[in-house]
Amino acid sequence: MNGKLYLCATPIGNLGDVSARCLEAFNNADLIAAEDTRRTLQLLNHFEISKPLTSYHEHNKHEKGEYIISLLKNGKNIVLVSDAGTPAISDPGEDLVKLCIENDIDVTSIPGPVAGINALILSGLPTRRFAFEGFLSVNKRHRKEHLELVKNDTHTLIFYEAPHKLKNTLSDMQKTFGGDRKIALVRELTKIHEEVKRCTIDEAIAYYSENNPRGEYVLVVEGAKEVEETKENEWENISIKEHVDKYIAEGMTSKNAIKKAAADRNLPKRDVYNEYHRGD
Repeated sequence: MNGKLYLCATPIGNLGDVSARCLEAFNNADLIAAEDTRRTLQLLNHFEISKPLTSYHEHNKHEKGEYIISLLKNGKNIVLVSDAGTPAISDPGEDLVKLCIENDIDVTSIPGPVAGINALILSGLPTRRFAFEGFLSVNKRHRKEHLELVKNDTHTLIFYEAPHKLKNTLSDMQKTFGGDRKIALVRELTKIHEEVKRCTIDEAIAYYSENNPRGEYVLVVEGAKEVEETKENEWENISIKEHVDKYIAEGMTSKNAIKKAAADRNLPKRDVYNEYHRGD
């Protein structure tokens, strides 16, 4: 009978955030697979838990994934943890979950801290609709392409960023999103020096030109403004005569106004001309 994989969320700073279910899973596990075994060992030692550990990270996920699957097929119960927070979000746990599904192995999650969600609810930006974008590429072209892809997204956007890349990322966001876009820069979540800086991208760039970034960041960026009404809908709400008169009032000749209104409505110019002069 197969064992089960447990995805356990661990504290992102404050050890008091660990759940009773997470500790229970640790105690009952045959093995704990960790992104950084040294960091996880510190957590286990704090709670006086002794369990075998194995590393599972981006650089060994293929061979180690097969090893973990073989243990699960032999009935072992395994806990997967990331460095901090919820595994399988912006880390190779995603690949292990897929492997388990392909091999008909049960997977369950024990919920807990998620840095992106905590930053979002602290940001003061809309939370109803949001998009998690994770880490931007270190490759400049790929990073630019990523930002271009989401620049017109009206959802609040959530990014993770390392301190040494923050200034470049803010500069790229300024070029793509514009400097007046609102942003919340959240760092040291749940820790003593937790900080949320709410400002515009321009203001963030100015601040970090004089202050060095410190700690891992979550960047919560305002979405693009929604267009309330398309031109097509706008023209549906007025008559052809009103449409033409609008352009005439703006200084166009009647001939050019009719031509422009016809193009707006995707109608033949003659039809607009006839409708405009109907009843003259």
